[in-house]
Amino acid sequence: MKRLVKVAVALTLSSAAMAQTVPAKHSTKKKAPATKTTAAQIDTLEEQLKRQQEELDTLKEQLATRDQQISAEKNNAAVAQQTAADASAKADAAASSSSAAQQKADTLETTVNDLKTSNQGLQETVVANQAKLSEELDNPLSLKYKGLRITPIGFFAFEGVWRQRSVNSDINTPFNTIPLPGANEGHVSELNFSGRQSRIGGLFEANTGKLKLTGFLEADFLSSGTTSNDNQSNSYTLRQRQFWGKVETTNRLALTGGQMWSLVTETGVSTDAHTEKLPATIDPQYMVGFSWTRQPSLRLQKQFGDVKTGMLTTAVAVEQAQTLNVGVTGTAPNAYFFQGAGVGGGLYNASANYSNNVAPDVIVKATLDYRHAHFEAGGLARFFRTVYNPITGVTGSTYTYDTSKQLKDTKTGGGAFVSARVSPSKFVTLAWQGMAGTGIARYGSSTLADVTVKSDGTLEPIRHYHGLFSLETHPTKKWDVFAYYGGEYDQRTQYQVGSNIFGYGSRNANNAYCYQVAPLQGTGAAGGTDGFSSSTPCQGLTRYIQEGMFGFAYRPIDSPKYGRLQYSVTYQYLQRNLWSGTVTGSPVANMPTGPRAEDSMIHVGMRYYIP
Repeated sequence: MKRLVKVAVALTLSSAAMAQTVPAKHSTKKKAPATKTTAAQIDTLEEQLKRQQEELDTLKEQLATRDQQISAEKNNAAVAQQTAADASAKADAAASSSSAAQQKADTLETTVNDLKTSNQGLQETVVANQAKLSEELDNPLSLKYKGLRITPIGFFAFEGVWRQRSVNSDINTPFNTIPLPGANEGHVSELNFSGRQSRIGGLFEANTGKLKLTGFLEADFLSSGTTSNDNQSNSYTLRQRQFWGKVETTNRLALTGGQMWSLVTETGVSTDAHTEKLPATIDPQYMVGFSWTRQPSLRLQKQFGDVKTGMLTTAVAVEQAQTLNVGVTGTAPNAYFFQGAGVGGGLYNASANYSNNVAPDVIVKATLDYRHAHFEAGGLARFFRTVYNPITGVTGSTYTYDTSKQLKDTKTGGGAFVSARVSPSKFVTLAWQGMAGTGIARYGSSTLADVTVKSDGTLEPIRHYHGLFSLETHPTKKWDVFAYYGGEYDQRTQYQVGSNIFGYGSRNANNAYCYQVAPLQGTGAAGGTDGFSSSTPCQGLTRYIQEGMFGFAYRPIDSPKYGRLQYSVTYQYLQRNLWSGTVTGSPVANMPTGPRAEDSMIHVGMRYYIP
């Protein structure tokens, strides 16, 4: 391009020179030499122009070639640029691929590490499962039989009791026969050892998916056959305590049937059988004021909610009825019939009486459960039937009856019961239970009278109250320390026909010899109530029984694998107060208006509970 500019400048300069060399027409007069010179110059200029034109053509060719080269170079540059771009893209792709490969490598390494960790954890799990399986095989928590899970239960017991005043009983205490000072037993102590409360049984469970099935049995040896004695082999009979089955649906509706604790007995959870809360006593008669029976029954229950917000359970039961006894003093009508001795062919005990029941006892109960509290409230209905001859007259203490007529009469009894149990801390549990009504003494532990006799010869339920307060502490895992107080009361229920005053707690009861020691007669006292004959009476019936008890339990071993070894000691103080009556015959000076019997007892026990 610079060369082309130089050629153009030279052409311009040549043209200017030619213009200067051409003279003006008025500058010379000789025309011929000038013409020759001009022609020569023109030729020279033409030659120069020709050469310049050739040079221009050469330059144009060079320029065209250069343009082609530049275009080619541009194309090459574009190609190179595209190649560079492609190379850069490939480099980026390679870098991305390298990054992805690195990520894959990192992921693979992480996966491998995770697999190593998982494999190590799996190995540890396998080892743990093998150890657990071996442990379950060697030490199973329960036994498996087809679809059943069977858990053995029971304990082996050595127990003993010392009583300040004898009641001629094993470790169980008949509270309503504590002897008064007038009985020979009121002046002698007793010491008895026993293994009869040792217990065997099992819990059977199955789950079909829609239904949960449960069976439970429990037995001990607190029963006497006709040949049972303490002479040599101490051969006592096996006793059925509980034997029941239960079916429960997924919506927590349950039906339980068999021999079990009564629905009036306090339960630990809901109204579920096998969760009963019993006093921590050694005495198998438990405590005065404790509500219970164990008898055949059918129980229907339904649960609502949960223990976090409050689990409500409602239940109804029909249970075996029994009129416990007729409590009466004084000259009362006696032409009535409500029970009889058992018949051997009917599989009842010929030495025991059984009432002729018209209907079962009916019990309803509701419970409310929280994590650290349990509350109960319920009601009981009972029915007492008697067959009697109507009274036609009375002369003094003699009644006359219309024996041509046997009339039937049914009286209704019943009452209400409540209980509350709270655990303000893991170290303390407080509980109280109470029951009140008519004809309900059978459900108290002292077995006071249910009914007495009315003036027309029919039965009359007696108003009754009982209750129990419990304090249970757990200072350590191995120690329990507890105390209880309970009482039971039967109300005075008396009638008069002519000059005869009779009934339960009659004011005409002769209490003269309640404190007068009866004469000894070889193997024992003279017989009759509290050891007296009818000629030396102590006729008062129990007004109120109260008992205080405290004790402790120590468990040096308490293991789910090896079981529990437990030592227990309890002290009980009993007081039985009679209804006041008359003091005739040979009264004792300064005898209290209402006679009173007292007894102190110490129970000891060692038990090994199977795991």
